[in-house]
Amino acid sequence: MNAERRIWGQLRDDPAGLAGLVVVGLFLLVAMAVWLGLIGQDWSAADGARWETPGPDHWFGTNILGQDIFERAIYSVRTAFEIGLVVAVSSTLLGALLGALAGWYSHSWVDGAILWLKGVLDSIPFYLFVAAVAFALQGKGWAMHVAMIATFWTTTGRLVRAEVMKLKTREFVLAARTIGLPDALILGRHVLPNTIHILLVQASIAFVAAIKTEVILSFLGLGVQDGVSWGLMLAESTQEVLAGHFSNFLAASLMLFALLMGFNLLADALQDAFDPKQASQ
Repeated sequence: MNAERRIWGQLRDDPAGLAGLVVVGLFLLVAMAVWLGLIGQDWSAADGARWETPGPDHWFGTNILGQDIFERAIYSVRTAFEIGLVVAVSSTLLGALLGALAGWYSHSWVDGAILWLKGVLDSIPFYLFVAAVAFALQGKGWAMHVAMIATFWTTTGRLVRAEVMKLKTREFVLAARTIGLPDALILGRHVLPNTIHILLVQASIAFVAAIKTEVILSFLGLGVQDGVSWGLMLAESTQEVLAGHFSNFLAASLMLFALLMGFNLLADALQDAFDPKQASQ
């Protein structure tokens, strides 16, 4: 049985992983529908009364400004995927690059410099650093992305470094070096493709972390500036909950919980499927 069939078989036999895949797939369909302009386009329209109860015109009711909570919650799915995908892909690629360089040139000044940078970033309290960077770049639409990418790559880099240090002693890599292939070609063609299992799992974890971080930063006023997100909805709901109106809070919280739970289940299933111990069974 080849690796692809084994991995798919492992996922197929994992009910929790399949449930996570279905949940993530449904949210992705919603995000694509918003991108295509099919739903969620009236998120900013204040065409309702203040704090309307859920009904046929406004399924989740309205907020303090009379905006439709359902439209805002749906549009926030797009915001979550945009931030999650950008941060997950960028931080994973950066971690793969720096980790591969550190592993390939292990115990050299290149490895030392990358490990020093990683140590510095890891020594700073995570949310303090992210909030500081986001605050320093406040007003820029990409401030939050830069802050998260700058910190999320370190775990991926550490794992890729360790894997590359093992791979570079394998026969196929030694053969490539013997025939005179340049280091960059060996890394790109022969070594990094063998770390894809690490990158997929880390990307899914980074996606979840990016969404959670965005919610916290937006709640603090350092996140999404132009648009709407579940973090902004939760920030709005602090006033509404005190007045006895919970629709905004429940809509954002439940959708956030469902997406994060789905991704966590999928990430756990991917980690189990790519576990080398499974291949030997």
